Amino acid sequence: MSNIEISPSVLSGRVSPPPSKSAAHRAVLCAALSDGISTLRHIDLSNDIQATIDCVQALGAKTSLDGDVLTVDGRSSFCMDSAVFDCGESGSTLRFLIPLAAALGVRSRFTGQGRLPMRPIGIYLDCLPKAGVECKSDGGLPLEIHGQLRSGTFEIPGNISSQFITGFLLALPLLKGDSKIILTSPLESSGYIDMTIDIMEAFGVYVNAVENGFEISGGQSYKPKNYTIEGDWSQAAFYLSAAALGSNIELEGMNLKSKQGDRACLELFEHFGCEISIDDGIIRAQGKTLHGININAKNIPDLVPTLACTAALCQGTTTIANAHRLRLKESDRLKAISEGLSALGADIEEKPDGLVIHGRDNLSEGFAEGYNDHRIVMALSIAALRASGAVTISDMESINKSYPNFFKDYVNLGGKVNVHMG
Repeated sequence: MSNIEISPSVLSGRVSPPPSKSAAHRAVLCAALSDGISTLRHIDLSNDIQATIDCVQALGAKTSLDGDVLTVDGRSSFCMDSAVFDCGESGSTLRFLIPLAAALGVRSRFTGQGRLPMRPIGIYLDCLPKAGVECKSDGGLPLEIHGQLRSGTFEIPGNISSQFITGFLLALPLLKGDSKIILTSPLESSGYIDMTIDIMEAFGVYVNAVENGFEISGGQSYKPKNYTIEGDWSQAAFYLSAAALGSNIELEGMNLKSKQGDRACLELFEHFGCEISIDDGIIRAQGKTLHGININAKNIPDLVPTLACTAALCQGTTTIANAHRLRLKESDRLKAISEGLSALGADIEEKPDGLVIHGRDNLSEGFAEGYNDHRIVMALSIAALRASGAVTISDMESINKSYPNFFKDYVNLGGKVNVHMG
């Protein structure tokens, strides 16, 4: 892995954030499950999206990429009774594919890299055997499944990763019988579920949301679709943070009515004191006097590194709570962002489920560990704009997981970077 050295600067210009990784995962899977050919526009081949494409190919789907347009010849091409799914480091790929493979009756082996083999899959190890699917696992990856998923009632906690719920929502319509998902606790990250249901509907499959869960009619079929992936709000947040901290950024290509939970970043940056205006779809943000705020991260976990870096350069104190799930991401993100900012002179305290950040005027030069985590590296790169000197961040290549062109866009906006090859 390489280190990247970033010198203080002011970014300026217009940028289009990459397509939503969350939407792209779902669209690729819905296209692969369709009987026919779909075209997906505005695809960015991050490592995670490549993992999902590789996995649908393992099922037998045929794909081709021309520029940013992915063509998927779906379920009519499936020919696999068994398959090996290498999910890379993508939690979405893994958790979406497990119930889908079970619904299709494909004998499957799931593998992964990085921290993915250690990330939780216990919900499936509990639910799937009760519904006719044999699971072989030591609690993580590798995981082997065998058997045909049966329709029925599935009880799932709402306060776990929404990826498990999405996995079942995608899979259950493929079964002959009707099914129910009963949430045994209040739903968190509901925006991701809303996105799942919207994209399923675009591909001709419907879910009925009811009190405490969902009703899913069996015997449904995904239909081919020409579909455009919307921009990613979690990535747009990095540029809103840069603007709040003194840069001159315009954002284009964002869906202002998106179901992405991370669209909440607009309101959160306004609460910090950032002035945001929207004219003909172009978002402009300007930092004024920023002040600390209280943040409930229950539905916006991916925004926490970016928000923490902004808070480190605000007046007053910011508290971030209900972020315990960040400890199970590509890194322990609460620890990673706390240690990274502390290494640059920030006044930040790590709590079991969040952070307390006392803002200051500037950060110091120095070295910060990137923890091989794309969101940590990108967030610290924005914070480095307001350091007293050069900041070196490790694990630069981790950005390929979600936003391979981040530093290209960063430099095009005037960022000053120097790569030290590892």
